[in-house]
Formats: sequence, structure tokens, C-alpha cells
Amino acid sequence: MPDNKGKILLSIARAAITETLGLPHTPVEALAQNRPWLQEKAACFVTLMQNGQLRGCIGTLEAHRSLLEDVIHNANAAAFYDSRFSPLTHDELDTTEIEISLLSDMQPLIFSGEQEALTQLRPGIDGVLLESGQHRGTFLPQVWQQLPDKKDFMAHLKNKAGLPSDFWSDEIKLYRYTVTKWKETDFPASNKAETR
Repeated sequence: MPDNKGKILLSIARAAITETLGLPHTPVEALAQNRPWLQEKAACFVTLMQNGQLRGCIGTLEAHRSLLEDVIHNANAAAFYDSRFSPLTHDELDTTEIEISLLSDMQPLIFSGEQEALTQLRPGIDGVLLESGQHRGTFLPQVWQQLPDKKDFMAHLKNKAGLPSDFWSDEIKLYRYTVTKWKETDFPASNKAETR
């Protein structure tokens, strides 16, 4: 895959959101043209930030469609369908920064209790998916910046999955993954201009 992959993915995400808002933009088809790697199956998260604060984040945990489709779907979902926020407006677009996290395959963790599970986590490196019955939650590796302590990280992850922070069960399954991430601030003044 090309070195400028992140820049291309960010341009596609911004174009998708801009198109949904009905504003002038470079067509997604033009940005994706002659880039066969965009047709490979992949899973990503799209995160929107405003002034350092989360404004939306939606993603896919397992690859089940092309990277192009996944970026477009998750960009629009983060902008307009994240239930924690109202839909993004025209006026907010210029102050919204986009970040894309491309996920690796999931690796199941093998453990006999919570303490052993915690010893296997790599702060700052691992994204973690927790499953227990119908409960499911994940944190991207970036969350370690706010929750650097493994116990705190796990407690908040359980809460995100709808479980008490002190909950533990032999039914809990944990998976870890890594991400390759890019944000628009990595490419000053380029992405926003391309989509207008």
C-alpha cells in the first residue's frame, strides 16, 4: 500500500461527510480512482474531534467490506449517527478534525482470571475488545492516553460494555488489536482544501 494511504483515506472521509452535507467537494470516486488497495477488505474507526474534544466516533471491528466502503460508512456514521452527539452541521465542518484508525486482525487473549488478563495488555499499543454474553465494548489504543492504568482501563471498558466496573466472569472474552492511525493535523492544509 502507498505511503500516502492515510492522506487518501482522510480525504475520502472528509469528501463523504461533505457530500452528505450537500456542499461542493471532490467526488469520492475521483479520490478512489486507480487505487486497488481500497477494494481490499479492512476494518477502520473514524473519529471526529473539535478543539481537542470528541465529536463522534464510529467504527468496524472486523473486516467485512472494502476499505473504501468502510471509510465512507463510518465517516458518515461518526458525523451524523453517533448517538452521543447531535448530527454534524455545515458550520461545524471547518472546525472538525478527522482521524482514521485502521485495525489489525483480532488476537484472542488466553487467561484464567482478571489479573492474568491485565498482565497481557500493552498500554499505548493494544486496542481491546471485551465480550461477555450480550455485552460488548471496545477501546482503541488511543484511550490509554486518558486511562494509562490497566485496572482503570479495564474498569471503564466494562462500563462501556454495560457492565459494572468490578464485574468478572469466566465467560469474559478479551481480544486485542493494534491500529495504524492518521489524523488531518499530520497533513497540514491539504485534506480540507481537496474536498472543497
